[in-house]
Amino acid sequence: MLQRFEHLDPDQIAQVERLMQAAGDTDGALPLSEHVVLHLRHGGEAPAIHLLAYEGDRVVGYAHIDTTDAVEGAAAELVVHPLHRRHGIGRALVTEAMRVADERNDGRLRLWAHGDHPSASALAIRLGFDRTRVLLQLRRSLFAPLDEVRMPEGVRLRAFRPGVDDEAWLALNAAAFADHPEQGKWTLEDLHVRLREPWFDAEGFLLAESERDGGLLGFHWTKVHGHEAHDPIGEVYVLGVSPDAHGGGLGKALTLAGLWYLRARGLTQVMLYVDESNTRAVALYQRLGFVRWSNDVSFQRTL
Repeated sequence: MLQRFEHLDPDQIAQVERLMQAAGDTDGALPLSEHVVLHLRHGGEAPAIHLLAYEGDRVVGYAHIDTTDAVEGAAAELVVHPLHRRHGIGRALVTEAMRVADERNDGRLRLWAHGDHPSASALAIRLGFDRTRVLLQLRRSLFAPLDEVRMPEGVRLRAFRPGVDDEAWLALNAAAFADHPEQGKWTLEDLHVRLREPWFDAEGFLLAESERDGGLLGFHWTKVHGHEAHDPIGEVYVLGVSPDAHGGGLGKALTLAGLWYLRARGLTQVMLYVDESNTRAVALYQRLGFVRWSNDVSFQRTL
């Protein structure tokens, strides 16, 4: 039984989170992005469409559909419980998501497959989607040697100050990711939602500023997640450099500063996500010892 909702109640949210955890434990990759999980838990300025697949009163499948992007079209992510796969639930969720895209937009729809599982690719291709974007997950051991941090001349490093640096950081983020389909569009509320998350650590949110005028030049926002579900792992959550500071070694220095911070917290591994097409960033991370771990893939509906 498939039902469509614009808002979920606390029990439904809890069931989706248990479903997500079961799938993540089986597949080795969380099935939903952070953006979707935060929207599920906290809501957002724009409503989303939630699809729930039930067996009896138990949620065994879920899809999240965002129809608010007038430029790129609707986007959907979905998950099916490992014990209920190969019964047509995934196909039913995608088919209903396509129907929503036809109703709300012009039929355009993007699907994300986290972990790039062959079955997800096969389903997307059968339903008329093309593979269009690959997001790499890279990992590195923190036991391996780390170079010293050498900040460019005239640049100092400090921690983010919530409530003080918010607007300046948001402007820097928009400039650093002007061509990025998601990161560059963050709003103040997007930032504040993350500042309220239990994992937020201001000391691990590193800012590079000019010693001359205090202007922000770059940042490395680190994150630690896991704890209860698995051994903690560090993350290069977001790393950005102002276009005015490119070419001076600031990106490498910020990356290393964050890695040293995560190592000092006793972590043994660090991960990050980067677009496969961002060859400059991929090359930097590989020089710093990161290797490919897994892929997330975006599929575009062919119209």
